[in-house]
Amino acid sequence: MREILASIDVGSSKIKMVVAEIIQDKINILCALDEESRGVVKGKIVEPDETEYAIKRLLKKVEENLGIKITKVIVGIDEERAVFRIGEASISITENDLEILPSDIVSVLQTSVKGQIDEGYDLVTVIPIMFKVDDKKTRIPRGMKGRSLSVKSVVVSAPKKDIYGIAKSLEKCGLEVIDIMFSSIGDYYAHKNESTDTETGVVIDMGAETIKISVFNKGIIINNIVLEAGGINIDSDIGYIYKLNDIDCKKIKETLGLASRKHANEKEVESLVNLLGEKVNINQYELTEIIVSRLREMLNMAKNEINYLTKKEISYIIITGGLSELKDFDLEVESVFGSIASVGRVKVIGARDNKYAACIGMLKYFDQKLKLRDKDYSILSQEDLDTLSAHGDKKSSGDSILGKVFGIFFDN
Repeated sequence: MREILASIDVGSSKIKMVVAEIIQDKINILCALDEESRGVVKGKIVEPDETEYAIKRLLKKVEENLGIKITKVIVGIDEERAVFRIGEASISITENDLEILPSDIVSVLQTSVKGQIDEGYDLVTVIPIMFKVDDKKTRIPRGMKGRSLSVKSVVVSAPKKDIYGIAKSLEKCGLEVIDIMFSSIGDYYAHKNESTDTETGVVIDMGAETIKISVFNKGIIINNIVLEAGGINIDSDIGYIYKLNDIDCKKIKETLGLASRKHANEKEVESLVNLLGEKVNINQYELTEIIVSRLREMLNMAKNEINYLTKKEISYIIITGGLSELKDFDLEVESVFGSIASVGRVKVIGARDNKYAACIGMLKYFDQKLKLRDKDYSILSQEDLDTLSAHGDKKSSGDSILGKVFGIFFDN
């Protein structure tokens, strides 16, 4: 079976969707598109009708691009009120010659969730830290033999209204949610490497209205915080100084502005008409001064929060998100954090922009869960696959909702 998956990330500035095929752990992008967001404030849907309108516009673009409708997606949800708990469980193995089967893995993970979800909250994901088959520790117990299987896991939950709110909006757009997760998990999986999987580090997602800071220990999210700041603050500063509208502020920031003074040139100038009807000449150095002033403030905010999130020694800091695409962003990051920090770069052909990082990482994480449970899955039927192939595989830049979400893994 061809493993075709789709993910969607509903942000305050853009709604992004990635459709891809996973082949031997490699991602082949079939489609990566975005649409201007509507009805979303600081990562939360506040006007569902507006958000659904934007999602439908994005789905139309995807359909035109691929020649098929996407009806199933993995979705990232708001993580501001996430709760992280440690779960532990053990089950007995008595059948199949004591061989550990995928169903046993699912069973012990399910058991580790019990008692870890607060009232009004629901499960987002359960992440195994380590399994034990009898007394032998392992990350992949499938196929081993023993009389007992134990697990220590991180149980991640979020308020039901946050989960159901976005799921219902997607459902109204004709999309079935097949899995939910925090976009920070996607960010990590988009940028992780062999060393990050053995160390403690931080992933910082700098978006339009929020900065998400997440701590990962050996590849497992253990804590996070969401700050109310982002690219919109820079836009506001530019608008105040030059009296520009929001669209021009964002455009001039991205086309002329830099994230560091080092290469800024006062001879680089663009002219615009401001809200007063006056022509203003904006030079790159002055604009960069405005950008750097606010950006440094936000980076230092994030730096200070890291000390509150974990007492463990930090080995790496990865900074991603749409704001990190500003030119010379890496220079300012180094000046604030030093050599421990780097700007993550999406290297997947067809989606080489950090705005797609969360979507790509969500696909990778979902694929890993499938492998742990020894399951095959695709969002497309054979008929859809035939249509997709005929279209040329074009590439471009329970009763409840959660019952459906977890049915793939937990056989509800």
